[in-house]
Amino acid sequence: MEKYDLIVIGSGPGGYVTAIRASQLGRKTAIVEKAELGGVCLNWGCIPTKALLKSAQVFEYLNHASDYGITIQGKANADFSAIIKRSRDVAAGMSKGVQFLMKKNKIDIIQGTGKLTKDKKVEVTGADGKKTTYDAPHIVLATGARSRELPNLPQDGKKIIGYRQALTLDKQPASMVVVGSGAIGSEFAYFYNAIGTKVTLVEYLDNIVPLEDEEVSKQLATSFKKAGIDVMTGSEVTSVDTSGTKVKVTIKSKKGKEEQIEADIVLSAVGITPNIENIGLEEAGVVVEKGRVKVDEFYRTSVPGIYAIGDIVPGQALAHVASAEGIICVEKIAGHNPEPLNYNNIPGCTYTSPEVASVGYTEKAAKEAGYELKIGKFPYSASGKASAAGQKDGFIKLIFDAKYGELIGAHMIGANVTEMIAEIVVARKLETTGHELLKAVHPHPTMSEAIMEAAAAAYGEVIHL
Repeated sequence: MEKYDLIVIGSGPGGYVTAIRASQLGRKTAIVEKAELGGVCLNWGCIPTKALLKSAQVFEYLNHASDYGITIQGKANADFSAIIKRSRDVAAGMSKGVQFLMKKNKIDIIQGTGKLTKDKKVEVTGADGKKTTYDAPHIVLATGARSRELPNLPQDGKKIIGYRQALTLDKQPASMVVVGSGAIGSEFAYFYNAIGTKVTLVEYLDNIVPLEDEEVSKQLATSFKKAGIDVMTGSEVTSVDTSGTKVKVTIKSKKGKEEQIEADIVLSAVGITPNIENIGLEEAGVVVEKGRVKVDEFYRTSVPGIYAIGDIVPGQALAHVASAEGIICVEKIAGHNPEPLNYNNIPGCTYTSPEVASVGYTEKAAKEAGYELKIGKFPYSASGKASAAGQKDGFIKLIFDAKYGELIGAHMIGANVTEMIAEIVVARKLETTGHELLKAVHPHPTMSEAIMEAAAAAYGEVIHL
């Protein structure tokens, strides 16, 4: 039986980062993966979707070239299969990159499906059905999650699809209903609409991107409607009929009004389900609570020597969260003294157009938590760089605790905000005050100046409004 210091089950952004950090810390490490290295994020999520969104953005630029004083002869066409191929090629290249990192860090890749045994070993079943057992004093579970299915919206992979199929359709649908307006649903709604598909976005809650600050949600809905997306909030899909050539989707509003929409495809984007089945949790005696593996602040499960990170534990189901958790987990195993993760300082990004990025409290949550607030807002319409770029939709909103000047939340919508949010994350990590932020000189002309201006607005010092 092969022995290791540490075995990781799952090679997504949680698993492979964990393995690399363990190897850096001198541990003999193996990683078990049943599909492609890099997991869902790299192969079927974060990376290939960003490639699709870039194609959509380029297409939009071409269609609006005249706005920038450029004349294009003839009409730009979106070649759907070429767009999909580019996205798959980008994902494949990144997966090869992870393979290189495994080799560089001397990590053994074990192909197959990993499972805990009752004597705390890892049993791996290969594609040929052959079982091999591996032993390690430390086992990290990083099995991730999959597309959640609703009982009244069963995915058949053809007419009712999840995110995987949305990335690899054979031909572009003429019409699509997207159910769920979180990051995945909103990004696909933007992409398909941008390349010419008629998109209806259905959200059960009262606002799209419902985890975001209400003002951001309303701005994105306005931008989406302006772009031609039908946005239906406070609505749910009650039934689907796939018997004809098209899908008939029955949608009911909270007021009880029902309507039926016909579409080529329904994309179900109603969240994720953790992959905790058939990985040996029951056999090993690992405690599960509310559908997630119960862990402490260093990701130790109820069973000594077994750890869990990423989408299968409580906390935000985000790639960067899984990576951070894995690093903290192995540093603790190695006898270091890592700081536990602050889940209230995790940035969230949605790569629509305009982009959305946020961290910390929303205005509503901050008020509910009892804070007295100072709020500063700066619109992109007042930003010189945004005007020059022709991207005036959006704003920066900063929320400060009035008593101590602590920056407790930031909510951004507009071009480049997914790159700009990191400034706020670092500022909050360093416990920067509003005054320090507004006195930090920001370069002109940039979109990032809007952060300084929003901080100034909160304290009555804004110059450009």
